[in-house]
This record gives sequence, C-alpha cells and structure tokens, in this order.
Amino acid sequence: MLFKQLLEPDSSTYSYLLSCPESGETVLIDPVLDTVERDLKVLQELGLKLTYTLDTHIHADHLTGAHRLRSMSGCRVACPAIDELPCADIGVEEGRPLRVGHIDIHPLFTPGHTDHHHAYLVDNGTQKMLFSGDALLIEACGRTDFQSGDAATLYASIHEKFFSLPDETLVYPCHDYEQRFVSTIAQEKQRNPRLGGNRSLQEFVAIMDAMDLPYPRKIDFAVPGNQQCGVCPDNVPEAYRGPCGKGDQG
Repeated sequence: MLFKQLLEPDSSTYSYLLSCPESGETVLIDPVLDTVERDLKVLQELGLKLTYTLDTHIHADHLTGAHRLRSMSGCRVACPAIDELPCADIGVEEGRPLRVGHIDIHPLFTPGHTDHHHAYLVDNGTQKMLFSGDALLIEACGRTDFQSGDAATLYASIHEKFFSLPDETLVYPCHDYEQRFVSTIAQEKQRNPRLGGNRSLQEFVAIMDAMDLPYPRKIDFAVPGNQQCGVCPDNVPEAYRGPCGKGDQG
C-alpha cells in the first residue's frame, strides 16, 4: 500500500493518501479545498488517479476538497451514510468496508466530537492504521462544545472503538497543532492528558466542560459548505475566499 500524509497548514489539517499498488485505486481521507491543486499534483507525480475522497465528518474548521476534486478528477465522493448528504456518491457505515483496490477501509462509528463522526481502520499487512478524524488527536481529542458534541459520548467512542484496538495500532489524526505526525493506541492510553492513565468518565467530562475555547473562525461557512461536499457558500469572508473557485459558488 502506498501511503502519504499531507498537511494543510492554515487549519493544521492532515489529509491521507492511500493507494493500492495492484489496482492503482486511490483514496484521499479528509481532503481540504485549500490544497486541492497540491493534492492533484502529488497524484500526478505518483502516476495515480483518484478514485474516492472520504471524509470523517462534517468539518467546522475548513472546507472539504471533495466537491472540487470530483469536478477535476472524476473521483467519487464518500462520506458517512448517516449524514445523508445528497451531494455524496457513496455512504459508508460501520460493518461495511469501503474497498479501494485490495485495501479494505473499515468505518468505525465514533460520535462525540460530532454526532455523525466516523473513523477509519486499515490493516496494512504489518500494523493496523487508525485514521481517527477529530475524535482522538495526539495527546488530545476533539472538542465537544458544538455540532451536537457530547463529552460522555466521545469518551465511550474512544474507549470502546479505539482503546480496544491493539496497542501497536498507529493513530493518524485529522489535526495536530504542535507539528506531530503519528501516535499509537498505547501512547494515547498512557499519555493523553484528557483520557490516559485510566481517567474516569467523570474526570473526562469535567475536563471537557472546563475548556474555554474560542468560537471556530470558519464554522459559519464551513458547516453549510461541507453539507454540500465543499461548495463555497455565499457567506465566506473575503479573507478566506481565495480557494473558492468561480464554479463552486453555492
């Protein structure tokens, strides 16, 4: 399996390229509108054709590149079926792997950051790779104070779906704000300040409830835009309109 981790720096978002060398089928997990041209150049340099985009959830901090990538590459747009997005080509759900050539991508329903959040598990033949979206970050986790977030639900998702995986499972989050790239389940079970060391549900909820985080700067246009698979809505502020192509106006 060919694998690349790609960063969009403004929102500190990681996108992940996975490609089956036998079939050439390729998926981009959590692509960002701002870096569509970069991602297409990477695909071209590697001699790959994009088969799918796959989002973990409806993001609040950036516009997904799904719509633009489909229009430019002919790929299909996949996202959690529970979102029921009319713009999507494929809905994924737990128990039904998405097959990309010989790669099986196993969706895991992991609500809590948002009520429809999914993570994706892949076995590369040597180790399991968990693409944890915003549910589990490196020594952190996703916020639970907007988009139907719920701390107790997130705690259950992480413990039941993630911490039950083998300790050596690699954890690739959707974001990191401190220039870190990868973790493991073992590390997060031990070192995560919000969840590690067998921290109780009550302790976790208290930590999350006490967080005083700023209002997400892109949420007012990112959420409605991502409900259209990354179409730029009319209310995108001028400062963020650069990636909005003329054909993307909603």
